[in-house]
Amino acid sequence: MAPKLYMKYMSPPCRAVLTVARAIDLELEIIEVDDAFMRGPDILKLNPQHTIPILEDEDFILWESHAINAYLIGKYAKDDALYPSDLQQRAVIDQRMHFESGVLFPRFLDAFMPIIMGLTTQITDKCFERLDEACEFLNAFLEDRTWLAGEDVTVADASMLCTMTAIEMAIPIDSEKFPRLADWLQRGKELDFFTAVNEEILARMGEFIKKKLGM
Repeated sequence: MAPKLYMKYMSPPCRAVLTVARAIDLELEIIEVDDAFMRGPDILKLNPQHTIPILEDEDFILWESHAINAYLIGKYAKDDALYPSDLQQRAVIDQRMHFESGVLFPRFLDAFMPIIMGLTTQITDKCFERLDEACEFLNAFLEDRTWLAGEDVTVADASMLCTMTAIEMAIPIDSEKFPRLADWLQRGKELDFFTAVNEEILARMGEFIKKKLGM
């Protein structure tokens, strides 16, 4: 029986789990949730934090996309290429993912949630500055390496691509200011497993964001 994934398609962390599942050829049972589910009692039975994605693998329940992806790779992947067992390689990957959850994604939410909720049609200068700083960090991470954690694609790239492709819908990445980041982003969007999952979703998200921004 395929693991169940409770999710929303426009959520970058949810897309990250879908992307990793595609990369390791794992079929998931998708349960798309609505706002009523997110506010109601049923989600509490699965996750007291009221967050998605949530994975249900038989009697095992797990939330938080990075934890889910590490679990899926460990249990279902044919090898450890996306999340190598070498301690130093894994430590770098973990650092990148901690950066995403602790820095990049919160700044994305601060900039975009007021727009998504219809509270404003503009991203504030402060949010622009904070996202710009995050892009500067990512550009630095990519110095002397092809992908975020080295010369091979890892789970850190698969996850971060989902957040960065959401950000660039309203804030294009300046290729002159952040050349390594822009190059990484373009190459990442061309990965077969990323395109298969995200191409159609990103097109829908782009139209949604443009409408919210009055573009």
